Amino acid sequence: MGEKSIQKKRYILETARKVFMDKGFKTVTMKDIVEACDISRGGLYLYFESTSQIFLEVLKLESEEADDVFSDSITEDATAADILILFLKEQKKELLRKKNTLTQAVYEFYFGNELSKKDNVLKRQFDSAVKIIEKLIEAGVDNGEFYCEDCQGTARNIMFVLEGLKISAQTIGITEATVDREILFILRSLGVEEESE
Repeated sequence: MGEKSIQKKRYILETARKVFMDKGFKTVTMKDIVEACDISRGGLYLYFESTSQIFLEVLKLESEEADDVFSDSITEDATAADILILFLKEQKKELLRKKNTLTQAVYEFYFGNELSKKDNVLKRQFDSAVKIIEKLIEAGVDNGEFYCEDCQGTARNIMFVLEGLKISAQTIGITEATVDREILFILRSLGVEEESE
């Protein structure tokens, strides 16, 4: 794929992301994306066959961008606790963001789409995050920053707490104080008493 094609595909994905943020997943059609991108229907079909295919690519793009932001924020001398706190702060920002979020679209996609069962990007992301957090906790235990008897179970629990907060943010609403309380609980369960900056 040439540079111009790569840029065009990226433009379609960026524009489609905004459409999915505004409308969710269920109601978005290829026509909506064609209109938002101001391209021909054939131009869109050169790159994508369906809204499901576009949405999966948007999710991959979101994941890559989140990873880049997180990686760029880690300093060379960061401790395991610093990195975990940074990760939790990034999650907090995402949880409290009222607009420009794909959360509703993600749940619509995964509750009602056959393609989501074949290529479960969310499960892969969840499992990958658990492994990363587990390794981070193990490093913190090894250097005396954390106390934890079951690093994998704790990592999985952290991800389940964050996933539950995402659902709550979209359904019943959550406050900053609620998120802070859950983050503090996570940190204290590892023996971290105060957030370091």
